Amino acid sequence: MRFLFVGDSQTIGRAGDYTWRYWMWLHLNATFGGPYKIVGPRSELYDTVADAPVSQEYADPDFPAKARKHLAGWGEGWQHMAPLIRTAVVSSKADVLLVALGLIDLGFYTDSGQTAVNVREFIAEARTANPAIRIAVLPVIPNTRALSDEPFAAEVDRFNELLAKAVADLGSEGSPLLLTSPPEEYDLHTDTYDGTHPGPSGERKIAAAFATAMHQAWDIGEPWPEGAGYAGRAGAVQQRMETV
Repeated sequence: MRFLFVGDSQTIGRAGDYTWRYWMWLHLNATFGGPYKIVGPRSELYDTVADAPVSQEYADPDFPAKARKHLAGWGEGWQHMAPLIRTAVVSSKADVLLVALGLIDLGFYTDSGQTAVNVREFIAEARTANPAIRIAVLPVIPNTRALSDEPFAAEVDRFNELLAKAVADLGSEGSPLLLTSPPEEYDLHTDTYDGTHPGPSGERKIAAAFATAMHQAWDIGEPWPEGAGYAGRAGAVQQRMETV
């Protein structure tokens, strides 16, 4: 099974981060019952000094190169990924998309209605590439701007409603769609480093949201472990990725 991570700055991460992709890799190694592969056209982190995605300085240097792959970009949203996803799925032969997008769209590019249109385009393009693709989507999660900007907060709420409707409308037995629950007990003060981007505890909670949803809905992997979940196991989980 091939997993492709799709996202914005919360997913690509910056130089020095673990990223939630890393914690998902640890979880898949610990719980996935068969061969799997993490795929995608990119592997870099965003370098704030260079103002470009050119870094490979992950917090754990033992995070292997073949597990770093993704389709995520700092400042990229649904409108940017919709035109790219067909080619990415074809080239990577992805079976499962784990998607965390929306905040950057609403914050800088489009309103909730147009963003929902872009979601539907993204799904259609992914299915054109692989009619049996599975797609798990994270809703827009809490962020500091929504605490002080009421119109923006309303757009986030409306988009999450439209996202849920799109998943309900477009889901099929042949190509399942899944809306995850928001990360549990997500605290902007302790789970992010700036009110928006996750630190290690926030990264683990995002990974846990995807892991829990996939286990409950698709019987992929096992439940996320209670407590900190792999917090003390960075770099210590035996590598189990295999070519599939």
